[in-house]
Amino acid sequence: MRKKFFRALALIIVPFIGSVIIRILYLTNKKNFHGPESLGDENFIMACWHGELLMIPYAYTRYKKNPHVKLVISEHFDGNLIARTLSFFKFGTIRGSSTRGGAKALIRSIKELKSGCDLGITPDGPKGPRHEVADGIIVMAQKAKVKIVLVEIKPSKFWQLDSWDKFVIPKPFGVIDYYISDLVDISGMDIEEARNLIKEGLVKYEF
Repeated sequence: MRKKFFRALALIIVPFIGSVIIRILYLTNKKNFHGPESLGDENFIMACWHGELLMIPYAYTRYKKNPHVKLVISEHFDGNLIARTLSFFKFGTIRGSSTRGGAKALIRSIKELKSGCDLGITPDGPKGPRHEVADGIIVMAQKAKVKIVLVEIKPSKFWQLDSWDKFVIPKPFGVIDYYISDLVDISGMDIEEARNLIKEGLVKYEF
C-alpha cells in the first residue's frame, strides 16, 4: 500500500520537476546543431539511444515547431515517469515495448505513422542490450513507408548513471552537441542491413 502511495505521488511531482530541470539544463548550455537545415514536410521516425533520451525534445522541435509526435515508451513505472515528463513538451506517447505490450505498440505505431504523425523511439530500449538495435524501428519504418532521422546528443560535461543504458544528464554551463542525420531510407533492406545502418549512424560520435 505504501509503495503504491509513493509511486502515485512520484507520478504527480517528478514529471513536472523533471520538465523544469530539462529546460534549465538546455538554457544553461551552449547548443551546437550539426545537421540539415530542414527535414522537409514528410513525417519520420526520430531515433536516439535510450541513454541520450533526456534532451531529445529539442532535437525534434528544431525541425517541427508545432509537435505532432508520439514516443514509444515502455509500460513499466519508469516509462510512466518519462511519458508524463514529455507531456510537458506536448509529446504524446504510445505505450509498449519488446518486453510488454510490444505487438500492440507496434500496430499502433504503424497506424500513427500512416496517419502522418511523427514517431520517436529508442532502438535499444527499454531494457537493452545497450546500443543494440531491436527490430521494431525497422518494421515500423518499412511497413509505414517512412524514413528515419538518427540523433546523437553529446554534452561536454555530464553525469552518467550506473544504469544499463549509462543514462547521460548534461551538467549546466557546458556545450551540448546535437548530431542529426538526413532522412535515412531503409525501404527494401533486409533486417540485418537496416540494423547495421541504423547502429552505424548512432555511434559516429561516441563519448
